[in-house]
Formats: sequence, structure tokens, C-alpha cells
Amino acid sequence: MTKIDLITGILGSGKTTFLVGYARHLINNGERIAILENDFGAVNVDMLMLSELKGANCQLEMVSGGGDHDCHKRRFKTQLIALGMQHFDRVIIEPSGIFDMDEFFDIIHEPPLDCWFETGSIITIADACMEDELSGQMEYLLASEAACCGKLLLSKTEQLKGETVSQAAERVIAHLNKALSEIKCDRRFTAKDVLADGLKDLTDADYDILSKAGYRGSSYVKKYLPEEISSAVHYFMNIRIADDKVRELLEAIFSDNNCGRIYRIKGALPSSEGGWLRINAANEKIEITQIDEGQSVLIVIGDNVDKNAVDGHIRPLNTDPEYVCV
Repeated sequence: MTKIDLITGILGSGKTTFLVGYARHLINNGERIAILENDFGAVNVDMLMLSELKGANCQLEMVSGGGDHDCHKRRFKTQLIALGMQHFDRVIIEPSGIFDMDEFFDIIHEPPLDCWFETGSIITIADACMEDELSGQMEYLLASEAACCGKLLLSKTEQLKGETVSQAAERVIAHLNKALSEIKCDRRFTAKDVLADGLKDLTDADYDILSKAGYRGSSYVKKYLPEEISSAVHYFMNIRIADDKVRELLEAIFSDNNCGRIYRIKGALPSSEGGWLRINAANEKIEITQIDEGQSVLIVIGDNVDKNAVDGHIRPLNTDPEYVCV
């Protein structure tokens, strides 16, 4: 049977960054894999980061937004059926940061998927630099998406300041366990449940551990449905601004409280030097890299995002007359 892995983590935790390294490890070990991006948004920029993996032993697929939740769920199942019939060694699912774990377990136990797939590893990515207090909805997502994982992996450990990795792991574990208690889940994490090496320093041995991590059966009180989560995603498309203004723009949006509580800005913008600038930005770190192909869009993710306030930062710098925000 085909193993099916699930990579979870709240918005901006580093799921796609991890997935690139994990998938490359599996491919190098001779596995034939497929990656399924399951995103409620209308545009999935993370596919740009994964495109380098596409080849004879790696197929990329996406289920994107449009329609209601039930419609999206049906498309998700249909895509899994198509992948199941191709008998990959492993299928890896990266869902949106807003994800109902019951949806995953319910779907893969339905026929005919139950004849093709077996649950492999559920791996949760947690930001080592996460704030001590998140919004109520984000605390729920943090706990519910980690409750069943076989291994918790700390990301962004290289950005720690005044704290060791071990101290950060203890802090994240305490934070997560408190969030689990809030949703009446009896699971509690200890140091043995955590891999704290950081995403950039993972070894082949680490990836082997993660590929065999399995999962835990855990129950909890479902406080929110995905459609009830107020964390918003807004799309700002057809943007052309000077290269030297991009970082300034991102910093301005993150620092403006009127824009909301921004967790992440991602996307791509055309570069004046040709090609594209890929944007992957969080409040603590902004990454801008040159790529060959892209799509002119900035995706702003956060709590109570004010589209008009973000638009007020973009519009004065933008020279593309086809600009639109949704």
C-alpha cells in the first residue's frame, strides 16, 4: 500500500521549507512520491518552491480554493483517488495552515482510498520563535494540528536570540501542552516527541526518523470549524514595484497595526533585472530570492487582516494598471 504522510503546522511555521528537504531525501533514496498541496486559497505560491522537485520520481498536484468547504473536500478526495490509482511509494500532503484533522482521517478511511493508502507519518512543524500568546483560534490550530503527530519538528532555530535550542524546545512544549489542555486533549508532549535540530541542519538520519514517525490517536474538543477561523488570507495581484522598495513595503505592512496581526506574506513579484523575486516573509525574517518563473501576487496571511490598510501600502508603489486586491 502507499504510505500517506501529512505535514501540519500553523500559518508561517515552515511546512513548505521542510517539505522540500524531506521530499528530496525520499527521492534520493529511490522512492517514487507525489506531493499534494491542499490549500483553501485561490493561488498557491508554495508550488513555486516545490517546482524544483518535479521529475520522473516526483509528481506535484494541487487542490486550491473555490466553492464551499464541502466542494473543496470532494476535490481533495478526487485528487487522492487519482493518486491512489498510480501506486506511488508515498504521497505527502501539505495542507493549509487552517486544517481540520478529522477531514484527513475520515477521507483516507473511506473506500476506495482505504484499499490504496495507509497512514505513514504525521509531522508537525512548530516555530521555535513563536509568540508566547497567540490568538484563541491560533492556539486551537496549534494544538489540534499537533495532537496526532508522530514527531514535532522545531523550525527557525537559527533565529533564536538569547536562548538555546534546548530552552526553546522546553518553552514550545510547555506552550503546546497548555494549548492541548484547553481543548481537553489528554496528550502531553515531552522532549522525546520533539526533533529540535532545525530545518537547515536535518541529516539523512533525521529524515529517516521522520519518515517512520507514525502518528498518535488523540481526541479533543473541536472548538472551531475551518470556515469559522477568522485568520484571513488576502491576495494582491498584478504588482510591479522597484526592487529596492520591496523590503521596505514588507516591513511597513508588518509594522502597521492597522493591517492586522500579520503572520506571513508570500508570493512573487517581477524583478527589474528580469525573472522574479520570490517573497517568503514573517515578522522576524524577510526572505527575497531570485527565481526564473513566478506569478505577480502577494498573499497576506494573519488575524483580522484589513485589506484596505494593506492596499494603502501597496498602491502608492505599484505601477501595474491591472492591479487588483481580493
